[in-house]
Amino acid sequence: MPSSKRSAVNGVAEAGRRRNGLSSMKPNGTTAVNGGATDGEKLKFRDIAPTLLDFSSVIGLVLGGCCSNVMTYEKLLLLNPKIGSALTFSQMLFIALQTLPSFIVFRPKSYIPSLKPRQVPLYQWAIQVVVLTLGSLLNNWAYAYKVPLTVLIVFRSAGLPVSMLFGALFSKRTYNWRQMASVLIVTAGAFLSALSRTATSATSSKEAQAADFKLYITGISMLVVSLLCTGILGLLQEQTYQKYGPCWKECLFYTHVLGLPSVVFLSADVKQGLSSLAAQSYSGTPIPFLPYVVLLANLSSQYLCVSGVNQLSSRVSSVSTNIALTVRKALSLCLSVWWFGNEWNSQLATGAGMVFVGSLLYTSATSAPSQKEKRT
Repeated sequence: MPSSKRSAVNGVAEAGRRRNGLSSMKPNGTTAVNGGATDGEKLKFRDIAPTLLDFSSVIGLVLGGCCSNVMTYEKLLLLNPKIGSALTFSQMLFIALQTLPSFIVFRPKSYIPSLKPRQVPLYQWAIQVVVLTLGSLLNNWAYAYKVPLTVLIVFRSAGLPVSMLFGALFSKRTYNWRQMASVLIVTAGAFLSALSRTATSATSSKEAQAADFKLYITGISMLVVSLLCTGILGLLQEQTYQKYGPCWKECLFYTHVLGLPSVVFLSADVKQGLSSLAAQSYSGTPIPFLPYVVLLANLSSQYLCVSGVNQLSSRVSSVSTNIALTVRKALSLCLSVWWFGNEWNSQLATGAGMVFVGSLLYTSATSAPSQKEKRT
């Protein structure tokens, strides 16, 4: 056998022995240290290194971009709790303008630009636009209904039960008992966190307390619907990427461009939100135009966050994406409590701990070789 072929065979055998936990024997009879690597293994690592680096950058976008987005988001809510519609519209417009150059082409003998051919039919994006716009608006409105940001973060971290429910109903997935137990822990934690707000209410009169409670229940209901929208959107994106390939940039562009017409129905709210920033710029802030600087930082970090989430969802399942987002929300919660000094009590801490621990237990149950999700 030629030496090159013999080396290749030895490399394959070496890799097989390493997978079985055995020490290897080099051609000259000397024993190789288990921590060593053959040329074939080094070549494989060089092949996957760009992928690992790219995946790490995606995780960095999700964690860094989304966490900084929450901080600027909370600052804007402190300036005006009813800025939700204006913020949703601004985010959609900013992301649409940022992604537009990638989809403009100039045809020969034509001075009028046109859009690139789509990889996905337009009606597929239209369905996702409705879900995305509704979920974003409800999430941004919830703060105006007496829902603290700490409760909002914890409650929205409970997307795992929704992902599992939709996975079982529409993707025909089955789950083992550890996964289902983990989801029950997450659900109970979200419920406990939602109740923590009413337990700390300091309203003096019964009438005011009842009105405050009604507002809070309305805000929680908005978050429930927003959570369902997030689960539906994740499922739709997963099905789209499976059918048409990883087209996250196209998803980012069309879902935000097609969502802009919704401002027609919310023009009064958008105008009120932007006007409040203008008023804050001239009074109440030590630095002129500071609210607009915060808004720009929020829009930029939102673009990084959404880009990372879309890239992540184009490569892994919606449940795996939800796990990464749960870790991000845990970091955001810590920043919210530490940086802004938001309310924190034992009930909220217990609920948050149950949500995040349940998510980690689900990850452990899913990653076990004998306990993977199975498709029927």
